[in-house]
Amino acid sequence: MIKERLAALRALMQQNNISACIVPGTDPHASEYMAPHWTEMSWITGFLGETGTAVITMEQALLWTDSRYYLQAEVELLGTTVELMRESDIDCPSIPEWIISNGQLAMGRVAVNPEMYSVNGYRALKSELEEGGLELVSMDLISPLWTEGRPAIPTSLLYEYSEKYAGESVKSKLERVRTALKERNCQALVVSALDEIGWLLNIRGKDVDYTPCLISYVVVEMNKCTLFVAASKLDNAAQAYLQSIEVDMMDYEQVFAYLQDLSVDSIMYDGGKVNEALYEAINNQVKKVNVSPSPVLKMQSVKNATELEGERIAMRKDAVALTKFFYWLETEALQTPQTEITLAKKLGEYRAMGENYTDDSFCTIAGWKGNGAIVHYHAEPEACAKIEGDGVLLLDSGGQYLDGTTDITRTVWLGDANKIPEAVKRDYTVVLKGHIALANARFPKGTRGNQLDVLARQFLWAEGMTYGHGTGHGVGHFMGCHEGPQNIRTDNNTNPLQLGNICSDEPGIYRTNEYGIRIENLIAVRQVEDLPAHATGETFYEFETLTICYYDTRLIDMSRMTAQEIAWINAYHEWVYAQTAPQLTAEQAAWLKEKCKAI
Repeated sequence: MIKERLAALRALMQQNNISACIVPGTDPHASEYMAPHWTEMSWITGFLGETGTAVITMEQALLWTDSRYYLQAEVELLGTTVELMRESDIDCPSIPEWIISNGQLAMGRVAVNPEMYSVNGYRALKSELEEGGLELVSMDLISPLWTEGRPAIPTSLLYEYSEKYAGESVKSKLERVRTALKERNCQALVVSALDEIGWLLNIRGKDVDYTPCLISYVVVEMNKCTLFVAASKLDNAAQAYLQSIEVDMMDYEQVFAYLQDLSVDSIMYDGGKVNEALYEAINNQVKKVNVSPSPVLKMQSVKNATELEGERIAMRKDAVALTKFFYWLETEALQTPQTEITLAKKLGEYRAMGENYTDDSFCTIAGWKGNGAIVHYHAEPEACAKIEGDGVLLLDSGGQYLDGTTDITRTVWLGDANKIPEAVKRDYTVVLKGHIALANARFPKGTRGNQLDVLARQFLWAEGMTYGHGTGHGVGHFMGCHEGPQNIRTDNNTNPLQLGNICSDEPGIYRTNEYGIRIENLIAVRQVEDLPAHATGETFYEFETLTICYYDTRLIDMSRMTAQEIAWINAYHEWVYAQTAPQLTAEQAAWLKEKCKAI
C-alpha cells in the first residue's frame, strides 16, 4: 500500500518538475492534536507517531522523528521502503541539510503544502533551501492522491461556552483585540489557532481529541468579526448565539477568497501559527504585520478571577477522582489482573463521575517500571505492561471539565513498601525537592520562566542528574492542556510570567528500563501580598498551588529533606485532606488521612 502511494506521488512530482516533496505531520491550525483528515505524513509513510516529517525524492523516502518514536517507527516502516532518520542523534542532518547535500537534487524544486507550514516555518525553510540553490514551491501533492478513504474534516456542532464559566463577554474580548490592533496601526487580525478562536468567541466543539475546539478561522476587523466554519456545525442554537454576539458566518474554505478581497491598510497575524497558504491569500496590496505570539494567545493565557475559581473547582473534582482511584488501586485492583491500560481506563471512569466532566485533557500515561522512563509513553493493548510484583508506577493524567482543565503526575510505589530501593527514594526525593522549590518561588514582576527553571533542577544537577523535558508548560481553561506563550524551561522564552498564568511544575528523572519519576502540580501566578517592611518596593509574584493530591511519602528519603520542606509537605497534605475528605466514604477518608499524616 505505501509503496503504491509513493509511486503515485513520484509520478505526480515528475509531472510538476518536483525533485523532492516534504510532508510534515502538522495541520493548517498548528494544532497539538490533529483531526485524522490531515494525517498526510502517516498516509504516505505508514508511521502513526504524533511527530514526524517525511521527505520523498524520486529515489528515496525518509522519515525524520525523535527518539520517543524510534522503536515504533522501526516496526511501522518495515516493508515500506521508507528509511528512518533519527533526528535526536547528533550526527543526523536536518531536512534542509540532507536535501542540499543530495547531489541529485541540485538546482531542483522542493514542494510543500503551504497549509501545513506556518509562515515562520515556511520562510526559514525557503531561506535555507535557496542558500543551497534549491527552490521552495507551494504545492499540495497529497490531496490529489488521497481521495479514497480520507477522513472528512470533523463536523461536530459549535456550542456556546457560557460567560458564567468564561468570565468575560465576547464584546469585551473583541474590544481588547481591537485595542491591540490600533497599537500596531493594523485594521485586521487573522486567527487560525483553534484554542484562540474558542477563547475569543466563547465557543467550543468536539473536532479535536482532548481539546474542546472546532475547525475554523476568524478574521477580526475594526467594525466586524467573521467566523469561517462549515455550515454543518451550525444548528439553530449556534446560529442564534453567533448572531447575538454580532459575529458573521462564512464557510470554512471561503477564508482564502475573503483575505484576497480584504481591503485594509495592514493586517496582523501570528507567523508561528498562521499557515503559509493563508498568508499567500492575503491581498498583495495589504501590509502584513507579523506579531508573535498572537495578542489573543497572550490574553487567553491570563486567567480572570472566574477562570481561576473554575480551575479550583475542577481541581477539587479531580482530587476526589484521583483519591478514589488510588484507594481502589491499593485496596482492590491487584486482586485481579491489571495492565497499564486497565488502570488508565479505571481512572477515566472515576473522573467521568465528576460534574461537568467532558473528556480527558490528554491520553493518560500509565508507565509501570521501565515504561515510566519513556517520557511520552503510550501503552498499546498488545504490548502494555502487566501490573505485577513490586515497583514504581508513573501516572500522568488530566481531565476536561466545563470549570477548567487539569493535569497531574504522581509517582507511587506498588507492592511491598519494605522493598523500596534506596536509589528510588533518593531519586524521588531530589525530584520532590525541586518541585517544592519551584512551588515556593517568589520573583519580581517581569521574570521569565527560564529564569526560574533551575530552581526545579538544582538538586538533580548537584548530583549529576537531569531531565530532557521542560519543567513547566502553560495550561488552558477548558481548552488545551498545553498553552503558551509562557513556560518554565531552559529555552530562552522572552515572554514573562504574568498574573493569572497557569503553569505546570513537573521535574522528573528517568532510569532507562528501570523506572521513571515525575511529580506534577499546576500552579498559578499571583501577587505577593505579605512582603516584609524592608522590601525595596518592587512588585513581586509567587505561585498558588492548584492541584490537590497526596504525595507518596513512603518514597521520601527524610535525611535529604529540610525542616522547611517537611513543613511545606505537611501543610499541603493537611489542605489536601480538608479539601477532599468530605466527598469520600468513611473508608476512603480514613485511608486518605493515613496518606496525609504528618511526616
